Amino acid sequence: MSVLRARRAPRPTPRDAHVAPEVLRARRLLLGLYVLLGLTVSSWLSRLPSVRAQLDLTTSDLGVILLIGALGSLTMVLIAGAIVVRWGSRRTMLVAATLFSLATLALGLGPTIGSVAVLVAGIVLMSASFALGNVPMNVETAVIERRMGRTVVPQFHAAFSIGSVVGSGIGALAAWGQVPLLIQFGVVSVVSLVWRFRAVPGAVLPLPPEPVCAAQSADAGPRRRGAGLRSSLAAWREKRTLLIGLVVMTAALSEGSANNWLAIAVVDGFAQSEAVAALVFGVFVASMTVSRLVGTRLIDRFGRVLVLLGSGVVSFAGLALFGTAPSLPLALLGVVGWGLGAGLAVPIGMVAVSEDPMRAAGRVAVVSAFASVASLAAPPLLGLAAESLGTRQALLLILGAMVVSIVLSGQVRPTAPPAVPSGVRPTGHLEAGSLPAPSASVTGDDLLAEVVVPDTLAELGEAERVPSEVGR
Repeated sequence: MSVLRARRAPRPTPRDAHVAPEVLRARRLLLGLYVLLGLTVSSWLSRLPSVRAQLDLTTSDLGVILLIGALGSLTMVLIAGAIVVRWGSRRTMLVAATLFSLATLALGLGPTIGSVAVLVAGIVLMSASFALGNVPMNVETAVIERRMGRTVVPQFHAAFSIGSVVGSGIGALAAWGQVPLLIQFGVVSVVSLVWRFRAVPGAVLPLPPEPVCAAQSADAGPRRRGAGLRSSLAAWREKRTLLIGLVVMTAALSEGSANNWLAIAVVDGFAQSEAVAALVFGVFVASMTVSRLVGTRLIDRFGRVLVLLGSGVVSFAGLALFGTAPSLPLALLGVVGWGLGAGLAVPIGMVAVSEDPMRAAGRVAVVSAFASVASLAAPPLLGLAAESLGTRQALLLILGAMVVSIVLSGQVRPTAPPAVPSGVRPTGHLEAGSLPAPSASVTGDDLLAEVVVPDTLAELGEAERVPSEVGR
């Protein structure tokens, strides 16, 4: 027996044993903040039918209100980066948390007192604070990933999706129990504010003694502002980047439209209760979460192009089934396919434009702009179309954009990696001021997602990939 014990393999060292405790704590706290963000946004979106009913709004009225909110968010996206550079991540996140909680309270107050103006103010403030807080959160995920020495950014996007599932469940329970909007959103407002103020200080890491990555912290000002600006502008002249931007735009359009109109489409199209509609929306978000959790292995096995192509086909078929199904069970099956197909397009697109760390920031900024336009403007415009076509039928208009994504799937094929001296880990040396502003849509999302470098692949056990897979 002692011989057997002597030959037994030693226990493996924990994967993150080398990581400083404050980094692991920051990762844990930031994961919680992503869960909270998904929860708060999803709980609001799942109660849109109640908001519409209490204010006696038409579908087109609600579309216009959402469009106004989208314009506020788009404006903040354009200036959020400069605010983060000036204030730092910690202060920006705390200010955004305060504004977000006030906005959540206004979303419940507006329908309660019958004031469309208060509702509009709440939507504008929520959209703007979402965009403001999302920038430093994405910056800090990159900081944590660099400090841990392995890819962890996708975990934050999965956390957002998990929070969205929980939030849609809360919305469904609140609708089933006929909980007043003001009470539900009031509780969410207070809880989220306390949570953020307790978590943010520990989630923002201090600047390390020597640079790990120049894009590691928004609290450090850019060393060469002009270089970051020139890099961002140059990316707008790259054909491949623009075409991948179209792919990401399609994905953002698909996810954003589901976030805003799926619950209402179930209520209007199948004469279901708001609680049932919220559960269907939860199925969509859960499907996206599943695809993000298993998607990395699929990409490693089949390559980006095939996974993106398959995702596009599955999403197309799912949405087509949802829009034409004669019964709710069939439509629910379509929702599953729609969500599974929509989950990976944005991460794949972001990885594709981030292969060269020296140019990643400018390229991601371009793709982010495409995503922002689609996720903010298109869903409200679909609301206007839904007034005459019906909500389910209006969603079918997205199918045309999905065809574009399928046709352009080959654009995400990996390009030749930049030359890196043997034994040197590429750090990217990105300008802190050149970090892109993420999309303001509750998906997540999902900017600065899965920026993979060769050494990270080795850490994940993927160094054995055969050369023939690189061209996929």
